[in-house]
Amino acid sequence: MPALRAFILETRAVMSTTINKEKKKRINPTDAWRDARELIWSHRHRLALGMLLMIVNRVVGLVLPASSKYLIDDVIIKHRGELLVPLAVAVGGATLVQALSSFALTQILGVAAQRAITDMRKSVQEHVARLPIRYFDSTQTGVLISRIMSDAEGIRNLVGTGLVQLVGGLVTAVLALGYLFYLNWRMTSITLLALAAFGGAMATAFKKLRPLFRERGQINAEVTGRLTESLGGIRIVKAYAAEKREELVFARGAHRLFRNVARSMTGVSAITAFSTVIIGIMGVILILVGGRAILNGQMTPGDLITYIFFTMMVAAPLVEIASISTQITEAFAGLDRIREIKRVATEDEDEAERQPLPETSGEIAFEDVSFEYNQSVPVLKDVSFNAPAGSTTALVGSSGSGKSTLISLVMAFNRPLEGKVTVDGRDLASIRLKDYRNQLGVVLQDNFLFDGTIAENISFAHPHSSREQIVEASRIAHCEEFINGFADGYDTIVGERGVKLSGGQRQRVAIARAILAEPKILILDEATSSLDSESEAMIQDGLQSLRQGRTTFVIAHRLSTIRSADQILVLEGGEIVERGTHEELLAADGRYKQLYDKQYRFERNQFINPGEDFTPDPEKPVALVRGPSTAMPTNL
Repeated sequence: MPALRAFILETRAVMSTTINKEKKKRINPTDAWRDARELIWSHRHRLALGMLLMIVNRVVGLVLPASSKYLIDDVIIKHRGELLVPLAVAVGGATLVQALSSFALTQILGVAAQRAITDMRKSVQEHVARLPIRYFDSTQTGVLISRIMSDAEGIRNLVGTGLVQLVGGLVTAVLALGYLFYLNWRMTSITLLALAAFGGAMATAFKKLRPLFRERGQINAEVTGRLTESLGGIRIVKAYAAEKREELVFARGAHRLFRNVARSMTGVSAITAFSTVIIGIMGVILILVGGRAILNGQMTPGDLITYIFFTMMVAAPLVEIASISTQITEAFAGLDRIREIKRVATEDEDEAERQPLPETSGEIAFEDVSFEYNQSVPVLKDVSFNAPAGSTTALVGSSGSGKSTLISLVMAFNRPLEGKVTVDGRDLASIRLKDYRNQLGVVLQDNFLFDGTIAENISFAHPHSSREQIVEASRIAHCEEFINGFADGYDTIVGERGVKLSGGQRQRVAIARAILAEPKILILDEATSSLDSESEAMIQDGLQSLRQGRTTFVIAHRLSTIRSADQILVLEGGEIVERGTHEELLAADGRYKQLYDKQYRFERNQFINPGEDFTPDPEKPVALVRGPSTAMPTNL
């Protein structure tokens, strides 16, 4: 157990460092290069073909500037007219090959880039979906969306035209430099000094730009995250007239992004301006050195014109390299951010080493379980109990007593810091999560529905369920009474998070979803909290039949909903302070009795006439049935 505790604490420390947005995390460039190499290698065949096409494209691109020497020196000066047609054919053929190779290059590398982006997005999404619940509790949804969608987009410059154009530019520059040395090595040597200065300036600039691009991705993710929250909670924003406040929050984020973009644009502009200066210096060199070489008879006019063309073919790729390198730098920054997420351990990282669980009877036991979210702040302390297969265990306690945390351990959303949770006598930590969770049914307090039809939401656990099975589950959960009232019935779109349904309707759909899942272990976390007492009474029989033969855990503030539990655990301060049946705990006159009396005192004050004499009967717990103008106690 000490080893497990140390592992969990270490994992939390790594996760905390990863998700802390205020800290600047330095990523080892070697890691980014490794990722880039793996990415390039996985698409090596298309990239190799693209590289070949790029070389062909750049080589035939030399034909036009090279022909200028023969046009000036032989055709014009020496009047050799018979060379006009061959020169024209050569230039025309080279131009056609260049056009076709450019088209093929775009098609081949464009497809490769989109496939790589798709593969990267799938890989990141798969990893994110397998991260622990704790990570999602600490990370904005918009940040994760940005990682999956935006950061992956940048790799097009590694496996698309960007990298190949970068190499193609270098190839063009090398070939052009070779020819320039052939024409005039002295002038070319001087030109190389200017180009070396340009290369050094670019290297320095990229070192400064990379952190800016990395920060831009982080800022964009934060702004997107806040915007996602604001739009998702638009009803709360409008209810509290907070539109202006949200506008200011977004404006601050947008201005942070603007300042980052402005700084990076300044850097890119400086590179471009410096490249212009370099081209100007090369022009001065051509005029002074080239002009003197012609006067001294060391070069012909055709040589100088050709030299100028080839010099531009060296300078233009360098400017192109500067632009592409900036994009590749941004791609590396995206890879850095993706690597941050991929460094976070998934909850099923060692799934292959765990034991399969084809089917379970559903017996759950806690053995001296302790848990804490923050170090030295215990939430559960030495909790031990046994929930036999097919039994119902109810959890009672004040807010913050540890009920939801205990449920999260049952669902394997968290792992105990000390002790263990067992399933049929086997440590849950040694069982494959997918096998275990396939046997869970869940109705949580916050019932999340997807933006699809009612039928799709009910059949979420078993997408291939027949309509008859869906209808039967709906009947048990008493969903039919409102579903049949919709024009589209089961094909009614519920909207984002089920916004088109009432709270009670969403809750009943969630119950039907759990029924159709046919779980061995059932979690009911305030499963009837959004229902009025009449609706609650209607589905109690459905829940009762659902619980038959299933190990059930119930959290409820309405004590009347848990009176039939086989055992009730009363939690306070993360410890079980009482346990027993409803009748046993009432007779014990302890904490449960206090909660029970307080509940009925609250119900009496809220719904019963103050002058009415009412005393709850412990043997017949009360539900309140609300009518249009009356509220009266009714024995269940």
